[in-house]
Amino acid sequence: MGCKAIVIKCGHHIGNAIDVLFDGEKFYHFETMRIDTKNTHGTGCTFSSAVTSRLAKGMSIPNAVKMAKDYVTTAIEHSLAIGKGCGPTNHFYNLYQHGLLEE
Repeated sequence: MGCKAIVIKCGHHIGNAIDVLFDGEKFYHFETMRIDTKNTHGTGCTFSSAVTSRLAKGMSIPNAVKMAKDYVTTAIEHSLAIGKGCGPTNHFYNLYQHGLLEE
């Protein structure tokens, strides 16, 4: 029981988007280039859901965080300029481009 790891998201910080994972023993840094868009609505919820789904499939915490970071980065990169204000990310970009992939 209890917290086994923590992720600090730094997506709103200046410069590259760097997230830090601490698993109780080791620090991991995940860095991607900042994407210049206002369409980032829902990124935190998307990230946590992506991590959780990977953990449920038995993936290690560092790998789950890396895959979630990659997924959210792609969704932001191909975000949708819908309506006024902050638009949504494109959660289904890879599905539209490549269909369902076996893992």
